[in-house]
Amino acid sequence: MSAKLAPEAFAITTTPRTITICAATTRARLFAAGWLLRHLDDLTLTAPPHVAEAPAMAIRGTQIGYRAKNNSYDAWGLPMLTRRIEDFALLGGNRIQFVAPVSDDAATSPLSPLPATETLIAVAAATHRLGLDVALFYPLLRDYEKSGSADAEVADFATLAARLPALDALYIPGGDPGHTAPDRLFPVAQRIAAALRRRFANAEMLLSTQGFDAAGLDAFHAQLAKHPRWLTAIFVGPQTRDSLATHRARIAGRLPVETYPDTAHTMHAQFPIPDWHPAFALTQGREPVNPRPAATAQIFAYLAPQTRGFVTYSEGVNDDWNVTQWFRLGWNPATPAAEIAADYARMFVGDMAFAAVPQALEGNWRGDPSANAGIDATARLVADLKPARWADWRIDLYRYRATYDALVRHRLIAAKAAQGEALWTLRQAPATGAEPAVVAARFAYARPEPAMIAPLRADLTAIADRLWRRARMQLSVPRHGASNWERGANLDRADIQLNDRTSVEAAMTEALTRPDAAARLYAIGDPWRSRDLALYDDLGDPTAEPHLVRGPGFDTDPQSLASAIDGVADHIPDEGWRMADLSYAEGLYETPVRLSYTGLERNRRYRLIARWAGEDYALPMRLTGDGVELHGFRPRKGDRETVETPIPQTLTANGTLTLEWHRPAGIGGGGRGHQIAQTWLIPEPLSPEPKAPGAEQ
Repeated sequence: MSAKLAPEAFAITTTPRTITICAATTRARLFAAGWLLRHLDDLTLTAPPHVAEAPAMAIRGTQIGYRAKNNSYDAWGLPMLTRRIEDFALLGGNRIQFVAPVSDDAATSPLSPLPATETLIAVAAATHRLGLDVALFYPLLRDYEKSGSADAEVADFATLAARLPALDALYIPGGDPGHTAPDRLFPVAQRIAAALRRRFANAEMLLSTQGFDAAGLDAFHAQLAKHPRWLTAIFVGPQTRDSLATHRARIAGRLPVETYPDTAHTMHAQFPIPDWHPAFALTQGREPVNPRPAATAQIFAYLAPQTRGFVTYSEGVNDDWNVTQWFRLGWNPATPAAEIAADYARMFVGDMAFAAVPQALEGNWRGDPSANAGIDATARLVADLKPARWADWRIDLYRYRATYDALVRHRLIAAKAAQGEALWTLRQAPATGAEPAVVAARFAYARPEPAMIAPLRADLTAIADRLWRRARMQLSVPRHGASNWERGANLDRADIQLNDRTSVEAAMTEALTRPDAAARLYAIGDPWRSRDLALYDDLGDPTAEPHLVRGPGFDTDPQSLASAIDGVADHIPDEGWRMADLSYAEGLYETPVRLSYTGLERNRRYRLIARWAGEDYALPMRLTGDGVELHGFRPRKGDRETVETPIPQTLTANGTLTLEWHRPAGIGGGGRGHQIAQTWLIPEPLSPEPKAPGAEQ
């Protein structure tokens, strides 16, 4: 019977005494074994008497990077890596993509038990023994304008390929990393393809459109129009300015299309968390434990049509749930997230109560954590789990996230209370005097943290250490040897300030040096310009940006190509940054940051004060009001700049105004850097009024 089955199909027949698996290949037998494991409940098989299954998508892969940037794999030995590959096969994966030892990374990781090339050879052999496809992610990082560079690249690849026991597919990105223009990329890739097929005759060759600007994408498609016979398919991943639908339209069926979805990251990413609160972004960062069952289902539905499959872009184990869900949806796109969660509980935890955890953790990240009591309920749900004795490190992934969420919630509640009290006392300065107001504000900031926070912090550290021991997950730079806090090492961020204490302390200290009482009062009293009746937006904080135009939103635009994105800069309040300067709104590529105002006074003039802050970008922006240019393209000066712009009264005469910040058209890369942190639209006085003594002009 097995000879009649397709290479990846299987059939299972069960009787009270026997289980019979029919499959034609090694990989199909692994897929069948995974099906059985997902239907075992306390060693009892819950299955119909006959099952026959085959996958919906041809390519179902994920990436393993044995490199310093990885948050776990670079510290794994061969037995752990082999077990990981086996788990992927049991989940329905058929292609494992390894990052070649030529990436934009350190040459070695101090945590690695073996050299990168030796490890690559060994894991390729293990993958091949399991009957799975061995794939290689191979960036082109040389300057191919230089004589001899292409020859050296081809020679290096041929030397590596000669040592590999198997290679079924080679993936060369256009960028991220890499910077080779298409007119150079295609000839070099063609030569590498020839070297590839001299060693592995049937290997596939794929290129991506990552990193190109608009002109580069045009050049890429011009090369595709020449019908390169050596090219197997195109893969579409992060840092690609055209949507997948645009790719499909431009490729017009000439080549198959694969996706390279980013399952690892929450911000500065292909699929940022929509409306993510700054407190989470500041602490948990870009690469946290991030199960996203509902979002992953939407992302899959957005990317999968008219593609032959995917290789998920992962940086370790933090996204284990998302990778699992992609494998299951690649096998059967109709699989509900709840079914996947129940199967995950059976395979890896041993307590069916776990099935509610991924959805609960996803819900933790909706809205203001200080107002989300569901975070505490999720922490209790996870704490009450009773994993089986055989449960592996995965249970601690979710313990860590649930504990971290609870810690952020209760630290934020305390930080907001302290900040609220401190700012209230400063607003009383005209009645109490500057010096007493400052003393009271400092007292408010110095209140001790609630008693429940210390045990949460201790639990978080203990779980992080267990994850290091059991899964080599690097949640701290000093404790676990992580390469950088952005690479998942968010234990090091768990205690950063969540209010403006450092900044306000500095402002109060400076204010008290002013020469007279009136100047001191003015300096400490109102940095929020409430006395100016400003229409204020703290851009980047989804609870405090009432005038931001969000655009289509995640449901129809999960890549946020046409939607506003809330982000957080690579700084912290402890450095003296205000929370409002740390958070920002941005648009990608040609999508402007757009604010819309209604109900304006028709007989008033207005002026706009905008705070240009965020990440370390100096890219120029242009401001328009209702389509009229208010200032031309100008770069940002420094990491925080205040830009004041008068608004012509003709633009607000009808009581409305739309402001837009634009970037130059045609940019490539991630399309980012288009960031505004705060805005104040201020009505001008109807008649001049004297300024307060010592007030800034």
